[in-house]
Amino acid sequence: MMDRLRYIFILVFASVVALAPTSCMRWDYGLTEEFRVSESGLFITNEGNFQYGNASLSYYDPEARHVENEVFHRANAMHLGDVAQSMTIYDNKGWVVVNNSHVIFAIDLTSFKEVGRITNLTSPRYIHFISPDKAYVTQLWDNRIFIINPRRFEITGHIECPNMTMESGSTEQMVQQGRYLYVNCWSYQNRILKIDTESNRVVDELEVGVQPTSLALDKHGKLWTLTDGGFAGSPYGYEAPTLCRIDLDRFEVERTFLFSVGDDPSEIVINAAGDTLYWINDDVWEMDVTADELPTHPFLFSRNTKYYGLTVSPTNGDIYVADAIDYQQQGIIYRYSKGGELLDQFYVGIIPGAFCWR
Repeated sequence: MMDRLRYIFILVFASVVALAPTSCMRWDYGLTEEFRVSESGLFITNEGNFQYGNASLSYYDPEARHVENEVFHRANAMHLGDVAQSMTIYDNKGWVVVNNSHVIFAIDLTSFKEVGRITNLTSPRYIHFISPDKAYVTQLWDNRIFIINPRRFEITGHIECPNMTMESGSTEQMVQQGRYLYVNCWSYQNRILKIDTESNRVVDELEVGVQPTSLALDKHGKLWTLTDGGFAGSPYGYEAPTLCRIDLDRFEVERTFLFSVGDDPSEIVINAAGDTLYWINDDVWEMDVTADELPTHPFLFSRNTKYYGLTVSPTNGDIYVADAIDYQQQGIIYRYSKGGELLDQFYVGIIPGAFCWR
């Protein structure tokens, strides 16, 4: 079975063709459904298979333990597109980023109907809102972070990232503290960028390990990132993965936790209290932000399939793990209590990769 790193690199390599006319999605319209769902729940973005246009969106009600699948398709009578990357909620809308279809859909949070879309993006990864009039969109294979006006669903400008070409360009997750935004550069990169959101400029950059994959901000204002170390034979370097704690006041790495060569840590997330980190490295791991060393025993053991996504409930601390299984069939979401008890499991779409709490 293909592991997560190999799958992502194949996706990255193939995304070069995303700008070709043949990759454009055709939106097909037909009958729609009406939804009545809970006002608090969990969205799951299911990537789907690259260039198959079978990405989807699921919605789970934790209280009722009920999931609705394909809600975007059923509400809008059109498919979501090719590779659903992430989702963010802002201004009472859900913003669904669809990578290889070069589009971000804005949807109503109750009916799931489209209320607007941002198009002409290169290969969008994540959207972060600065204000009602400004958002940033990170990109794969682009050395620019796009600036968006969410009210008008328009691209208004871009932030050029230093020391990055279109061929090697990649910006990923975003975390904001005060006026500064921090962005990890993943594909063939080893940096965290610091952006002044008032001037829309990169004002500093910090080298970490090879390929920082994800970010989390703790209750002490420390920024955490996992680096995957690259892969054997890569001209851009191959090393042991790391977990780095960054002091944002000095903007420097103050602590590095070293994994073993061959480990594949990813998907770092933090609980609502900001004091406990979780990540995937075959198993699911848990660590207090004050710990002096990496944990030696998993929080949740692997089911010998493929843990691919992770989130923590902001209300009760339940842990949700996405299992991509074989990247071809419907994935499964496992829901665990803080104590590691399995509370529920349910099928979603193909390759569930990201979560968004309502």
